[in-house]
Amino acid sequence: MMQDKLRIAMLSAHSCPVGDLGARDTGGMSVYIRELAGELGKQGHYVDVYTRVHDPRDPVVVELGPQARLIHLKAGQPENMHKLAIYCFLPEFACNLENYRKSNDLHYDLIFSHYWLSGWVGGYLQRWWQAPHAIMFHTLGDLKNDTGIGEAAPDLRIVTERASVEDCQRIIVATDREKAELTRRYSVPPGKIGVTPCGVNVGLFRPIDKTIARQELKLNDDKILLFVGRIDPMKGIDQLIKALPYLPSQEHLRLLVIGGDEDSRSEIEKLQKLSVELNVPDMVDFRGRIEHDRLPCYYSAADVCIVPSYYESFGLVALESLACGTPVVATDVGDMKNIIRQGETGYVIADNSPEKIAGAVAELLSVTNRDRESTLAIRASVSRFDWQYIAEKVLAEIQLLLDGRITTPA
Repeated sequence: MMQDKLRIAMLSAHSCPVGDLGARDTGGMSVYIRELAGELGKQGHYVDVYTRVHDPRDPVVVELGPQARLIHLKAGQPENMHKLAIYCFLPEFACNLENYRKSNDLHYDLIFSHYWLSGWVGGYLQRWWQAPHAIMFHTLGDLKNDTGIGEAAPDLRIVTERASVEDCQRIIVATDREKAELTRRYSVPPGKIGVTPCGVNVGLFRPIDKTIARQELKLNDDKILLFVGRIDPMKGIDQLIKALPYLPSQEHLRLLVIGGDEDSRSEIEKLQKLSVELNVPDMVDFRGRIEHDRLPCYYSAADVCIVPSYYESFGLVALESLACGTPVVATDVGDMKNIIRQGETGYVIADNSPEKIAGAVAELLSVTNRDRESTLAIRASVSRFDWQYIAEKVLAEIQLLLDGRITTPA
């Protein structure tokens, strides 16, 4: 039986769950960890999320909600650094975590690691504590490299992922697609992998009257296209910009690009140069990083949200947009085919060619003035992704470990 109150140690070594979303290493995984920890706390469990100090001003403890908190640990200099460089400081992270645990007399029923760097730490903790260890990779280096886009995942990451796959007791993935890839590429027994989708905060992401949202953002009556995410070649933003000349009524069309920080400056400059070359610079508006609680206003103001990625592990942006009642065009990545109802709440396209993006976007733009009923219908389509339900699914996976129904490696 499930214990009344579990104590869970979540690990997010490289990315702070309360960091600046849209920055280089802060994206959907951070949202997932923060929301899941908060919901598990609401359901009566105790969750400590351990991450690295990124700034000397970071408080040691940040409350994430009832019985859920974030704990900053020293590992290297207290500054942002490339995630590969963090690998050298993982032993320090693990030792400081253990010292914190001992000094505060903490004991955990489960280790839940996120991403390959945290998986390395989790492997040591599972031996020190003799506690079960579950891991969620969020992205796989081998799959990322298959795209041939952006910075390649190094061999160190692939080797470490393979070791974590073998050492942990349970792997949680967001899609059946990722489960199949883990089985095929990493020879993981299917029974060791549990599938639970990601969730969306339906309390935060909800429809706002479009007129009010546009007034708030100082937008006019143009057709508004929206991109939300990290500014990274993997996200396919260049393909989205290339799609703009294929769309009709370009003088009344505007693309808002949300995301990015100083580390993204060179990539943004490349995209701006591309927009000039295509003679669409006035159509593309780079708005930078936006606070998470401001995003519903942008989603509600938009006519279409577009996810032109080459690779996604799931597709949180699509969930957020649909929860706000705004349709989505997305490439066939992550779990888009389960998130989007083809022709009803948007379109899933085979690839991110500019022609395919433009064709699907044009179809949605041809629908004039979505009424409140259709907006609410789009929102209702993702009600099953409420974090309450997702947390229950994760707890069911945890239950398998606690019941001893999954063999623990020696």
